[in-house]
Amino acid sequence: MSSAQDPFYIVKDEIQDSIDSLQGSFHEWERGSGEQSRVTKELLSNCESIEWQVDELEKAISVAARDPSLYGINQVELEKRRKWTTTARIQVGNIKKAVTVTGSSSNFGGSGMRQELMRMPKSHQQQDKDRTRTGSYAAVDNDDFISSESDTQMLLIRQQDEELDELSASVERIGSVGLTIHDELLSQERIIEDLGSEMESTSNRLDFVQKKVGMVMKKASAKGQMMMILFLIVLFIILFVLVFFT
Repeated sequence: MSSAQDPFYIVKDEIQDSIDSLQGSFHEWERGSGEQSRVTKELLSNCESIEWQVDELEKAISVAARDPSLYGINQVELEKRRKWTTTARIQVGNIKKAVTVTGSSSNFGGSGMRQELMRMPKSHQQQDKDRTRTGSYAAVDNDDFISSESDTQMLLIRQQDEELDELSASVERIGSVGLTIHDELLSQERIIEDLGSEMESTSNRLDFVQKKVGMVMKKASAKGQMMMILFLIVLFIILFVLVFFT
């Protein structure tokens, strides 16, 4: 998001315009031009209004600091915004203090007032120019950026470690299930082997019985076979009579 579209910079510019106007009114109050009591009330009222706006802006910065990526900013930008609100608060606070303590320009000389203003922090625009000229703040911003990137890398490493732990636990569970399936397959294999052995044994006994019957049939004569058939027919007739006629 560009500075022109960022709500922070829109509000910041409005507050900075109010601070510039406040400083102009303060210079008039220092020179004693106009009605001192009216100008004093206006200055105090404007100070309170600007302080309230700065408070609201700091609240918005605190909300953005909870999840900077959601608002498309980084830690360096957050620190830059905090510095500006601090500067603005000190500027307004110095004017408010000077007006409140002095009460009138007669009790506070013009030179003293100018010295107080000289001790006031420079505006954000002037700080940006000085930072460009000297480069002293660039090193601080770079350190903040490096620290932010280091924290981000540590967080990513911690998340990867947690994901690897979860993956390791899943692999262990899958291995345990695989061992259970292996044991079950071995048990089924033993059952199939036992069943095959029993079937083979039964087949051998059946072959033995069939061979014995064949041998008996070969040894029996045709007359013996006829007598056996007749005996079975008579037995069947007797059983039939007993069942149906008694």
